[in-house]
Amino acid sequence: MRKPALVMIAAMTAASLSACTYASQEAAVTGSTAGASAAAGFDLAAVEVDEEAAALLPADVADRGTLRVGMETTYAPAEYVDVDGVTPIGYDVDIATAVAAALGLEVDIQSAAFDSIIPGIGTKYDAGISSFTITPERVEVADMTSYLSVGEAFAVAAGNPSGISADDLCGATIALQTGTVQQDEATQMAADCEAAGMDALEILTYDSNADAATNVVGGKADVLFADSPIIGYAVTQTGDKLEQLGDAFATAPQGVVTAQGSETTDAVAAALQGLMDDGTLKSILDAWGAADGMLTTAEVNPA
Repeated sequence: MRKPALVMIAAMTAASLSACTYASQEAAVTGSTAGASAAAGFDLAAVEVDEEAAALLPADVADRGTLRVGMETTYAPAEYVDVDGVTPIGYDVDIATAVAAALGLEVDIQSAAFDSIIPGIGTKYDAGISSFTITPERVEVADMTSYLSVGEAFAVAAGNPSGISADDLCGATIALQTGTVQQDEATQMAADCEAAGMDALEILTYDSNADAATNVVGGKADVLFADSPIIGYAVTQTGDKLEQLGDAFATAPQGVVTAQGSETTDAVAAALQGLMDDGTLKSILDAWGAADGMLTTAEVNPA
């Protein structure tokens, strides 16, 4: 029988998921990112203009020649800053660049606090591409076009030296990035452990997932908790000093955010569908090890 902590988290609905940080890190990266995917080995210069999609753009965006994309750049491998401290990289960065190129535009990645992006759509930003899970609450205020399905997962040090079970995290120490939905969920898990009279679940929070992973490798924490692609990336980046614990769970679609009922929504959806159909999206996600969650239909506001 599942322990209270796991029962709670497995029952989470897509509406409760954020699948991205809420952390308030103000703009440190702004500007064109063409070619930023070189680190992942995919050449975005090969993306051709989708004339039918570009024709759907509103005149002001087409005339400006740039697609302004709001993004919270601390969530590797989806969106983060390269070792130069300036260049945004990650699969969402590449996807934003490819969507802009398909629309005949340059991309302008504007780093912003996560919770400031949706309020800025249609004014400050043309689109938000930042691991946004599609939820009923967000669809009430903006359009969201699906492109990726992402779950959550745990990781432990290789060999699981503490003998942690994904079915019972009570008594463990869990490390995670500050401001993520995982922090909220872990807090509830800890409360469930206490209510059940079980050993306490200790939560350690860090400014980045990389710091959280480092402390699991180093033995300060037992479990790393993040979105499933982030867990997979952490395993790779630590040279397999981490391993995933159990299966991914609480899977939900992520989407590109655009203004509700806008021409930009139509253009972005058409461009995304084209990138799916011609294999570009798969190539991007393959380069970052995240292709397992790729969707094949760019659906606006899916149920």
